[in-house]
Amino acid sequence: MKQQIIAFAVRVLRLARRLGAHGRGRLVAFGLLWRRSLQFRVTASTLALSSAVVFVLGMVLQNQIITRLTDTKRQAAIAQTLQVVATAENELVGLSDQDALPDRLQNVLKKITSSSSDDQGAGASAAGAFEPVLTAGGSSSTDSAGPIWKVPEGLERFAEANQVAYQTHTVDDAGVRTTYLIVAAPVTSTGRPIQLYLLFPMTAEQNTVQTVQNTLLVGGLVLLVLLAGISNIVTRQVVRPVRSAAAAAARFAGGELDERLPVTGEDDLSRLALSYNEMAASIQHQIRQLEDFGTLQRRFTSDVSHELRTPLTTVRMAADVLHASREQFPAGLARSTELLVDELDRFEALLGDLLEISRLDAGVEELAAELIDIAPIARRAVEQVRAIARNAGTDVELELPESETLAEIDARRVERILRNLLANAVDHSEGRPVRLTLGANEHAVAITVRDYGVGLRPGEADLVFNRFWRADPSRNRRTGGTGLGLAISHEDARLHGGLLEAWGAPGHGASFRLTLPRRQGEPFGEPPLPLVPPDGQAVNGQASIGSGADYSIVVPELRKEDVG
Repeated sequence: MKQQIIAFAVRVLRLARRLGAHGRGRLVAFGLLWRRSLQFRVTASTLALSSAVVFVLGMVLQNQIITRLTDTKRQAAIAQTLQVVATAENELVGLSDQDALPDRLQNVLKKITSSSSDDQGAGASAAGAFEPVLTAGGSSSTDSAGPIWKVPEGLERFAEANQVAYQTHTVDDAGVRTTYLIVAAPVTSTGRPIQLYLLFPMTAEQNTVQTVQNTLLVGGLVLLVLLAGISNIVTRQVVRPVRSAAAAAARFAGGELDERLPVTGEDDLSRLALSYNEMAASIQHQIRQLEDFGTLQRRFTSDVSHELRTPLTTVRMAADVLHASREQFPAGLARSTELLVDELDRFEALLGDLLEISRLDAGVEELAAELIDIAPIARRAVEQVRAIARNAGTDVELELPESETLAEIDARRVERILRNLLANAVDHSEGRPVRLTLGANEHAVAITVRDYGVGLRPGEADLVFNRFWRADPSRNRRTGGTGLGLAISHEDARLHGGLLEAWGAPGHGASFRLTLPRRQGEPFGEPPLPLVPPDGQAVNGQASIGSGADYSIVVPELRKEDVG
């Protein structure tokens, strides 16, 4: 038996848990619908407020009807009682024989009943049928006629004090509960005090009240349903244009600049649609202007870069002739020749970067991706900046995995990215080491370039990839860069479907991370190397992080090779 009780309790708990989960789910769905649907909120609010109004109105009407019925019933009952008292007094005039009192009371009771029946047949009684009771000593006396047990004791005291009183009292008669309006009055025509009670059943009034209650309930429910439907229809008329406007705005934001709202009528919503169309047309015109200006700017940059190549080639040839003969020149002229050649080299690099930027902006660059090992590319990039690093007194450290790191990449672009990152790191390293780390996981490869130089102030990590931006314009550059290297590197990473991110803190150096997918067109999740180095976690509160995200860190086993 105990096991059965335990099993039943377990089933009850499981059922309660399922019901609770179902209720929570319904509550969450209701909350979501409440937050997202204006139409549902307006309809529900209207229904709730209407329910409160209908409830209050129904209670007021019900109380008024009940009060009016009971007042009418009481007045008619008192009037009927006074008439019956007059009849009883006439019948009991000169009563002196005590032994004949019960019989006299019974006769009077019959007389009252018969006369009341005649009056009701003539339509003279407004109080309805009643049960008369006559007594000469209350419910404890044997000198009484009629159902004296139905009369409450409190009402008897008023009648014995020669007062006309009334009371509503419910009587349980053989399991049937009946409510009576009982009116008590004294009979004063005899020498002995006699009380008369008339019991008026309230059944008809109760049925009337029940009918009124049912009518109010059904009418209230019908009214609430109609109000909910009306509010739903009215709200839909307002919400539907708003939803259309939201959908049109979403399509416009998605690039469909010709998207417009239909304008019908002259109401507020029509004016809203007209204003939206004017705004969309203005934005479209400005976007077209910006596109035309951007196209013109890119064309100008490309044309100027191409046009400068011809005179630059001529100047380059003359400068090479002068540079080859510099030993025959005086010291000052020879030095000027060397400076001329250096600046021409920088000018050619700037023209090359401008042409590259113009092609990237025009979207005509294509990715020549092939499946190759990235480690040799990293070594070549280090070799290309080694001379600059040696002049700056900076060691370049290379950390590569022992196994091959294959990925579908454009080797020329990746090498250019790494060369730009290394040159930038050397330029800001202040003679401290620069470390290049290569890591890979199943879906991505990552390369970080870490320096321990001046670092980046808060907010600068979002600016380092802007064209011609410099953290400190007053600093002397060692690499002779054009100011476009990091911008081009960022675009090269984007062409690969990857990310180029930056981190830095003042006095703690900077870290750049290049993340590339191992297969073109495939998404990658967690980069295999962290953007923020372990030694930078302590200063992350004052650090600057740009174009980054929070990832879990999975670092492969690396070997360290110093090539600086």
